[in-house]
Amino acid sequence: MLHALAEFAQAHFPGMESGFGPVTLKWQINLPRDTSGVWTIEPLGEVGLLHPTAPEYPANLMQSGGRSHFLIDELRTSIMLLDKKDEKQKYESKNKFFIDLLRAASASHPDVSVLASWLTMESAMNDIRQWLLARGAGSADRAVFRVDGADLSRVDECRQWWRTYRTKLVPETPKNRHMVCLLSGQDVTPAKTHEKVSGLKRFGGRGQDIVVGYDKPAFTSYGLDQNENAAMSEHMAKCYVQGLNYLVQKQRKDIGNGAVVYWFKESLPSEDDPFSMLYGMEAEEQKNVSALAQARKLLDAIRIGARAKTGGNHYYGMTISGASGRVMGRDRMEGQFAQLVTNVEAWFADLSIVHRDGRGFAPDPKFLAVGGSLVRKLKDLPPSTSAVLWRTAIAKLPVPQPLMVQALDRFRSAIVKDETFNHARIGLIKAYFTRKSKEGKQHMKQHLNPDHPDPAYHCGRLLAILARLQHAALGDVGAGVVQRFYSATSTAPGLTLGRLVSNARNHLGKLEGGLTYWYEQQIADVMIRFGDNIPRTLDLEGQGLFALGYYQQLASLRAGKKDGKDTNPNGDQS
Repeated sequence: MLHALAEFAQAHFPGMESGFGPVTLKWQINLPRDTSGVWTIEPLGEVGLLHPTAPEYPANLMQSGGRSHFLIDELRTSIMLLDKKDEKQKYESKNKFFIDLLRAASASHPDVSVLASWLTMESAMNDIRQWLLARGAGSADRAVFRVDGADLSRVDECRQWWRTYRTKLVPETPKNRHMVCLLSGQDVTPAKTHEKVSGLKRFGGRGQDIVVGYDKPAFTSYGLDQNENAAMSEHMAKCYVQGLNYLVQKQRKDIGNGAVVYWFKESLPSEDDPFSMLYGMEAEEQKNVSALAQARKLLDAIRIGARAKTGGNHYYGMTISGASGRVMGRDRMEGQFAQLVTNVEAWFADLSIVHRDGRGFAPDPKFLAVGGSLVRKLKDLPPSTSAVLWRTAIAKLPVPQPLMVQALDRFRSAIVKDETFNHARIGLIKAYFTRKSKEGKQHMKQHLNPDHPDPAYHCGRLLAILARLQHAALGDVGAGVVQRFYSATSTAPGLTLGRLVSNARNHLGKLEGGLTYWYEQQIADVMIRFGDNIPRTLDLEGQGLFALGYYQQLASLRAGKKDGKDTNPNGDQS
């Protein structure tokens, strides 16, 4: 996967070399050669402008503090635009280093010394800081300086000076230390340390985390030191890190306490991105678009040859999080684009479930809605669970039973607390049975299936009918038959359903008109499905079918119609 990341970076950042890397610029500060002249500043958009090859100070040397990059750095370093949380002494040291670098490079181009002079003019810097603050600039924003219209970070003389200067910073490795690079296959001098990945602090990282690193005495075996244990040239190591940094910043899907980064061999329009379909569309114009319909439309276009090039594309993805200063790769995935679209379409089809009100189907759930349905709060969703669920969707795998059981526990808890049904949760339980076997796919429908062969399913149906009967006879009684008996009935229906059916006679006697006959018919239609007897106890899968039977029967009753023919005379929405 590191090889694929390096290839991605080389394709997206041509001309990448050691000592230079991509940064996002938010401001352009224009300075005249005459330091008594008028400066101007241009904002570069809310998102900013990507500079693919800005000069970079070696990351491992930056850790010692008090240092900066050359020509382009954060505003708090280059012009001392500080936030309240920024340590003044720390950034005074970094600012001095920034200006000292310019002075050292002044012989390379006369405009470099002009920039250094501007940065030491306190009155001018004060005015520039005030201008930027008034327009919402942040201390971590980066700005590019242009002197008399020239961007010094792109001037050949300045770049060549930086190459020469930087080679003196990197300690030389013994000449006999030549190894085969794991990414390029070439004979190289391996880099002892690699740059760090940013942006994973919210996923358990430290904000600057390593992918490859060896820092224990045990790794000095065979005379190897640090990252010589995973030999890569400095250039290839930079490529994979910059590729991952770009994806974390620009192409990432947050899944609970983890993140998915992904890319395609050939670029795609955003509306054709299956990962975005799976995660949930955010664009305003796509909010009401069915992800299932969108996936099917794209899949049909690929199958008839209208999108042949797209169908032959290739995708890559990684599920990552941070752990003790390291990037933890929890999963990796790659494959053909057409298969990915097929799997995403199957995911939404298997999750599809009748709406809780019985009228139509529930909206396609976003991925986080599915993950969040397993826990009390989304922040409690473990990265390992997110990774398993994501792979289940991407690779069209069976839903693991532990996930179904989690969904079942949350469903049961919501029933007892009389909470609104969660469509993603019941959809995941349905998907478990749909993907479990051919028989499951055959019998598990989006809506009520009166012909389902498993008695556990009909036990759930019967409880739903009895609950509606009680409501029709007594109205809202607070903790009704469901709140009091759902847990016991879903685990041991043979011990409880008989008593509930017997008690239903009291409720039938309180009904008027044809309601009595209608409910008697509903109960009889379900009872006949049990054959000789009601199951005495139900295992975990039986409890899952019970939940589905209960939900789908209740949705059918709420809709007020059955197969478009028989009307439920009790039209309330309880």
